[in-house]
Amino acid sequence: MKRTYLSLAIGLATGLLSAAPLYAQQAADTGGKPAKTTGVKQLDQITVTARKREETLQDVPIAVSAFTAQSLERQNVQNLADLQGKVPSLQIYAARGSNTTLTAYIRGVGQADPTWGFDPGVGIYLDDVYLARPQGAVLDVFDVSRIEVLRGPQGTLYGKNTIGGAIKYVSNPLPVKTEGSVEATVGTHGEKDVKASLGGASADQVWRGRIAYASGHNDGFGKDLLSGSRNGNKNSNSARATLGFFPSSQFNAQLSVDGVRDNSNPRGAKMLTVNKLDPAYQPLSSDFDTRSGFAQLNHTKLYGTALTMNWIASPNWSLKSVTAVRGSSTDTNIDFDTLPEKIADVNAVYKDHQFSQEFQANYDAGGSLHGVFGAYYFDGHADGEIHNIFLGSPPYSTLHLSQYGSTGGRMGTRSYAGYGDFTWDINSSWSLDVGLRYTHETKTALIQNFGFSDETFTTRTSTLANFSGSHATSNVSPKVSLDWSVSEQVKLYASYSEGFHSGGYNIRANCVAVPSSCRPIDDEKVQSFELGSKMTFLDGALMMNTALFHNLYTNIQLSVFSSYTLPNGSQGFFGDFTNAGKGHIDGLEEEFAWKPAENWTVRGNVAYLHTKYTEYMTRGVNVADQQRFTNAPKWSGGLSLENTTPLASGGSVSARVNYTYQSMVYPETTLSPLIAQPAYGLWNAGVIWQINQPWSLSLQGTNLANKSYRTTGYNVGALGIYTGFYGAPRMVMLSAKYRF
Repeated sequence: MKRTYLSLAIGLATGLLSAAPLYAQQAADTGGKPAKTTGVKQLDQITVTARKREETLQDVPIAVSAFTAQSLERQNVQNLADLQGKVPSLQIYAARGSNTTLTAYIRGVGQADPTWGFDPGVGIYLDDVYLARPQGAVLDVFDVSRIEVLRGPQGTLYGKNTIGGAIKYVSNPLPVKTEGSVEATVGTHGEKDVKASLGGASADQVWRGRIAYASGHNDGFGKDLLSGSRNGNKNSNSARATLGFFPSSQFNAQLSVDGVRDNSNPRGAKMLTVNKLDPAYQPLSSDFDTRSGFAQLNHTKLYGTALTMNWIASPNWSLKSVTAVRGSSTDTNIDFDTLPEKIADVNAVYKDHQFSQEFQANYDAGGSLHGVFGAYYFDGHADGEIHNIFLGSPPYSTLHLSQYGSTGGRMGTRSYAGYGDFTWDINSSWSLDVGLRYTHETKTALIQNFGFSDETFTTRTSTLANFSGSHATSNVSPKVSLDWSVSEQVKLYASYSEGFHSGGYNIRANCVAVPSSCRPIDDEKVQSFELGSKMTFLDGALMMNTALFHNLYTNIQLSVFSSYTLPNGSQGFFGDFTNAGKGHIDGLEEEFAWKPAENWTVRGNVAYLHTKYTEYMTRGVNVADQQRFTNAPKWSGGLSLENTTPLASGGSVSARVNYTYQSMVYPETTLSPLIAQPAYGLWNAGVIWQINQPWSLSLQGTNLANKSYRTTGYNVGALGIYTGFYGAPRMVMLSAKYRF
């Protein structure tokens, strides 16, 4: 047995054995009956819908993390990117120069390229609706019921592009009486935020509605030294409205609309070393300042409409229909070099539109068999145009070395799927879960990439790619899980599941220089073997959840910058998208929560990942030993200590201190040591004063030690570009909230 597998097995066994004395002690003290823990409040139970039916977090045999609205507020989760460090094996952050475009990896699987030709590897769901594009997907957390993070391939129930996992954002349900809240926040770096919600119902509760709004603004964390404008200043507004019709207890229909408008400036990138093509400029000391000659532009719009209908057809059957239309548009400038000269200045415009329809049927007759099956349809298209200016300033322009190119076209996706997932309770201790999903997906592409004479992009000088194509694939993703309830406190499970990530075409293809870039990209696939446990002890005061997994990862899709030599001897480059080959991912995850006393709670998680390429073909040579997985730190985790003290006035004071850690990570595929982020940790803390029933004050601080750390970056060696994008510095925010 390899040392890696042995260490992981020891880790899982340690988690189980460390809990065994607790259970034995309980049994001994109570004659085999569950022990009662005097003076210790139980941990709250959380209901999730990870298997598209309501179950408690500790009952569902899946590696899933869940956060209620209260815990999200307590842990200061303002948007999805703030889940970093709070979920095992999750890497999640705003993509490069954007504030609202999402990059997400779970267990080393994801997709960092946000252009319209490439799909994310972690599925984002807003109230059961899949978001096909990452633009605008760093969703603000407001008026939320809970967030669930499902780890590992979710090919059976969620299917489309959930090869790494799924993140489910569940908004608050419609109320039966008037209720709402208003929250205002001020903080360092000019932070000014407002969140508000209002809901109510008619006297007979047949009609119900809810509206919610969030506005976020700050001054950013740096400035452009040439123009004086702020880099990465937050300027976003989000809204959501839902109208519900509840004519009976058996049927309801809910129509929701939502939107995001992000007019923030691009985040500043730090030049990490002198650019060999523009050596007059030394790197700046600031992580966020730039000297860009390119206009500040980074506008994104996101919108969606969904109609959800629920019908209890009989005591045994409930039916659900989710019909949705979504879209987004982005117009952004990217100054790769961060300098006044035009070494690499790019304007990118993205647009997408999607329609989806899902039908679900849930069966539960109160017997030994229950589950869900359904059908899913998706029809979407994404398109855009990118204008590239390379070496557009003297002396290169006077020497006729400048390159002007465009990347344009469209990618269409049409997907049909049918799925089923059923659980058979063999007896009171054993359950078998079996699921299957069949997907047929067709991708059509129009790729039009040209060279131009100058930066007006009006006169074509060359054709790099001008073709259309169609790529169809069919996939069957199975799942089987066997779980054993050892006792009321301990559940063990073993599972096998598969997921796939559909291929397509490289929208940056260059058929002249690299003919292989114009061929279809193969589907990614993951086979996942998992052992896990869900354990609760001390009369509900201690929770320990463990997962041990081994994933086989094939046809790995990677976005890389490739260079080539032009006829005039100068270097050209383009963004290639290719299948790297094969690899495996082994890991151990532990989540725990413990209430040692009535007012104290300790929460935490730790994850170990061992990733390795077994095949990585470059020009016919297997270079697997030289490659590393991106966004897959070997160690990561977090620890939080919380105290809640009741006040004589009826309110309470809650205090929290939190530390998150991760070992070295490579955020991009070239594995540049300049961009790789060494191990680091962050300190966060917060205090919430619940003054009385409606009023509360909150003081929250993040990155209190003001740690400098990179989240991602660019390495374009042919143009001398090595830049890094950094996480936010120390932030302190004061909020006042009124509920009614």
